[in-house]
Amino acid sequence: MSSLPIFDVAGSAMTAQSVRLSTVASNMANADSVAGTPDAVYRAKQPVFSAEAVGSDPSLAGVRVTEVKESTAAPIKRYEPGHPLADGQGYVYAPDVDPIAQMVDMISASRSYQANVEVFNTAKELANATLMMGK
Repeated sequence: MSSLPIFDVAGSAMTAQSVRLSTVASNMANADSVAGTPDAVYRAKQPVFSAEAVGSDPSLAGVRVTEVKESTAAPIKRYEPGHPLADGQGYVYAPDVDPIAQMVDMISASRSYQANVEVFNTAKELANATLMMGK
């Protein structure tokens, strides 16, 4: 923990948004994957955030990822009898991943990350300016 808790708050937010970006990337990479059974289908992932106390001041809270949940949405059943993974009835199963929603989530996570980088940089500049006041 730093002597200026703003760095801890912004750092925790950057870490959380990094996890969010990673889960979006995983979801997008597997959006077009298929499986031969519903149980083998990729399940979209979503991080769960919670507030986390920073330092000894209860009014300061950062964020942390408490878990990464898998989607419970039913897979999409498609009739593709020529596919090598098709089951005995000719069906393959695809994950219920909406690429547009994932892109929106990616843009939101990216903007949040960038905003916290700006908070971090501004706090650093203010701390440096404060240290230079005596010169």
